[in-house]
Amino acid sequence: MALLTGKKLLITGVLTDDSLAFGVAKLAQQEGAEVVLTGFDRALRLTRRTARKLDPVPDVYELDVTDVGHGQALQDTLRERWGTVDGALHAVGFAPPSCLGDDFSAPDWDDVAVAMEVSAYSLRSLADIVSPLMPDGGSLVGLTFDATVSWPAYNWMGVAKAAMESLNRYLARDLGPQGVRCNLVAAGPMKTIAAKSIPGFAAFEDEWTKRAPLGWDVTDPEGVSKACVALLSDWFPQTTGSIIHVDGGYHSVGA
Repeated sequence: MALLTGKKLLITGVLTDDSLAFGVAKLAQQEGAEVVLTGFDRALRLTRRTARKLDPVPDVYELDVTDVGHGQALQDTLRERWGTVDGALHAVGFAPPSCLGDDFSAPDWDDVAVAMEVSAYSLRSLADIVSPLMPDGGSLVGLTFDATVSWPAYNWMGVAKAAMESLNRYLARDLGPQGVRCNLVAAGPMKTIAAKSIPGFAAFEDEWTKRAPLGWDVTDPEGVSKACVALLSDWFPQTTGSIIHVDGGYHSVGA
């Protein structure tokens, strides 16, 4: 029996086939899961095109994580389609350009608020959608970029990720009695569309490759995909509120 046989999963964040979420969706299908994807606005067409590279081709539903109406509609759709959901992947993040780069003081609150809502609060929004469909428990997995330190140029996205990591612990506390596990995977840098929006990303690549004890390949998402799929499976029944580092061990090496 495959690791996710019979599981029904909601996967957010698939834009292209180099998206980390795409790798998770592909491996989840190979491990027996039925998946659906979400997309939003102009990116929805891109998600639907990328979905055709999966086998079988999953359905794609529209989800703006800042729109409560979208969340309710998606929950109703999933309830009608499946009745229950076993797991969900949170791979949503965005910060206006002013929130990234050399000047930490550049953005005003309106821009920071966008980064916080889309990149942090949306984890709670996703939990609100799927947890009522998990009466017998389930797994919520999110992707983060280690927010225990300050990174060059990452700025307010780093602050948003720190909020997300804290939120994960509170969701784990509140949803645990329902049997819902909430965990994050802290991935090393990968060459994705999201990474291209970060100024100075090449410096992350070079540093990681040099210092990660296990080495690091910014074009190989397999380790991240496997960690997410494992957390979405039944193989971590007593793990919640945790952050699993998949970064070649970089986080463990001192300055």
